Amino acid sequence: MTGNVTPIRSHATPSLDPMIALVAEDMNAVNATILDRMQSKVALIPELAGHLIAGGGKRLRPMLTLAAARLLDYPGTRHHKLAAAVEFIHTATLLHDDVVDGSEMRRGKRAANLIWGNPATVLVGDFLFSRAFELMVEDGSLKVLKILSHASAVIAEGEVDQLTAQRRIETSEEEYLHIIGAKTAALFAAACQVAPVVAEAGDDAEAALEAYGRNLGIAFQLIDDAIDYTSDEATMGKGLGDDFRDGKMTLPVILAHARGSTDDRAFWKDAMQGSRTSDADLAHAVALMRATGALDDTLEAARRYARRAVDALSIFPDNHARRAMVEAADFAVARAY
Repeated sequence: MTGNVTPIRSHATPSLDPMIALVAEDMNAVNATILDRMQSKVALIPELAGHLIAGGGKRLRPMLTLAAARLLDYPGTRHHKLAAAVEFIHTATLLHDDVVDGSEMRRGKRAANLIWGNPATVLVGDFLFSRAFELMVEDGSLKVLKILSHASAVIAEGEVDQLTAQRRIETSEEEYLHIIGAKTAALFAAACQVAPVVAEAGDDAEAALEAYGRNLGIAFQLIDDAIDYTSDEATMGKGLGDDFRDGKMTLPVILAHARGSTDDRAFWKDAMQGSRTSDADLAHAVALMRATGALDDTLEAARRYARRAVDALSIFPDNHARRAMVEAADFAVARAY
């Protein structure tokens, strides 16, 4: 049964509240699984893992697994362990990212690597990856295992790609989209795709939900990369301008560099290579992004991907679950305003 496509809203302030309410009961089971599986006889493991897992965060990725299952009227419970696996994969990547980036903050708290050091943080990330794979194997579906294990490999490839693109001013928009499609969107897509597999909903539902997750993930990352230049530390839960000082070639930088004058391009080259990283330099970078329309166009790109995510849901009935998933796409973009 096909419903009408619900457009990205231009009124009211979207939120995740409808999705949170939709999956609240299921999320209790997921959280219980997460708490149980992060335990270890090695006391440092639950201590360090708990610092991040209990430290806030929207739990958007596991919520997507649960919401997709609700959309399909799946009556079982297999998706609970799979949603927990998705959250473990995501948490492991955050721990590893913070070590790679030398981050000082995560979700508004001191990053784990600053408290316990890089070696312990990496190893606990490895532990969480292992727990995720245990949960996948327990599900018993080779297809589920293939989807989530492939996503894990793609995420790692995306992170390596991002590392090699760091401080490389010639990075193209196409390369950037490939990187975020791997490092962010792959897990969004997999989180959504496993639900129709366990619900035995068929290939069309699987393709639609994979497309929803992938496009939502790209929109989400585009907004993240824009608000690194426009938000504040309290809102983001990490340091303002971290991407700028790390020399990360995100879309606002790529567009501003391409559209800038000779002097502007010289500034961007120096900044991305690490020799222009003061607060004044960051303010100048933001001014250049605004003057060239780089921030506006990044936000518009995010809106386009969010609309694609919504369009992918058009094969499903217009019910409470679908409306919550549409509003999640609205929310992904509205975070920038």
